[in-house]
Amino acid sequence: MNHPLDDITVVSLEQAIAAPLASRHLADWGARVIKIERPAVGDFARNYDTAMDGLSSQFVWTNRSKESLALDIKAPDARDTLDTLLAQADVFIQNLAPGAAARLGLDAKSLVARFPRLIACDISGYGSGGPYSDKKAYDLLVQCETGFLSINGTPETPSKCGLAIADIATGMYALNGILMGLHQRARTGRGYAFEVSLFDALTEWMSYPAYYTRGRGEPVPRSGARHATIAPYGPFPAGDGKTVFFGIQNEREWHSFCEVVLGDASIAADPRYVTNPLRVANREVLEQTIGQRFAAWTSDEVLARLDRAAIANGRMNDVGALLDHPQLHARNRYRSVATERGARDMFLPPVTIAGVEPVMGPVPAVGEHTAAILEELEARRASPLDAEKT
Repeated sequence: MNHPLDDITVVSLEQAIAAPLASRHLADWGARVIKIERPAVGDFARNYDTAMDGLSSQFVWTNRSKESLALDIKAPDARDTLDTLLAQADVFIQNLAPGAAARLGLDAKSLVARFPRLIACDISGYGSGGPYSDKKAYDLLVQCETGFLSINGTPETPSKCGLAIADIATGMYALNGILMGLHQRARTGRGYAFEVSLFDALTEWMSYPAYYTRGRGEPVPRSGARHATIAPYGPFPAGDGKTVFFGIQNEREWHSFCEVVLGDASIAADPRYVTNPLRVANREVLEQTIGQRFAAWTSDEVLARLDRAAIANGRMNDVGALLDHPQLHARNRYRSVATERGARDMFLPPVTIAGVEPVMGPVPAVGEHTAAILEELEARRASPLDAEKT
């Protein structure tokens, strides 16, 4: 099967989540990804947890379909190996500690100067320049620095996100930059160096609350599971004790909600509720009115009414319910992926291409492919026909 990226080779000096997630998405669609790891120890994300029969669930998530090359990049012979790899590579990604790549001559700018066709990506905590450029950064700390915790949680308690959103955002922007670079190189023949930082990525995601705060002169309030600036939008208990979520996005939906779901069109014309800002200002009494109506129905009945009114809605599932979700199974959104501890079902990547199945290859053990890669490179050096990509 042909894949969109099956002519692309990626060398990634990666660890944790952001860089491995970016390279895994490339691997999903055919790119050969050579993951450079510390000998014996490997990527420290391998030890984040032992949830999958001794394997880290986070490592398994971000590292399928890759080859693991165990290499001490500070050793002279290892640098020769790395240079040989880079001469044949299309993409290089690194997320070493602040300043480490530059000291080793492995920062994106230095590598593109040596290998002009290379798309080289530096991933860091805070980007180059500025007072934080040498500061180490992890996901939760960047959530703190960007103000995310200040808007997330209940009015009484700020909360971190349950996902590594700074890492995920960074990985996706790195992927975006790599794909743009490959497109540009196809036109010009030249690669480029670029950088993505956790701070910049999550700052972009914080644009709405930042602009709101600048415009209003006050921050977006923490609102728990409710929407901070739209009402009604959030959790509502039904008569059977289960919680239903729904959201109103515009005035047409508001009128439909009152007439079809609540069965009382006059509520839509109540002066306290005729615009979204007024509904937010009077949220407490509005939610009491809705709660009184919902108390007479089961959650299934509420959801059926919301569907009839074309109001977006959802159940409050736990992760176990996600794993059993009928939408996942009806659309066959799992594939079996090999690991060193046996095969495991994993979610397909979110992009669906008609007629193209993503790779979904094995999750490698530390250094699993070292011997094969070194043998391949030695064969290249010995071949008189071997040449760098032009």
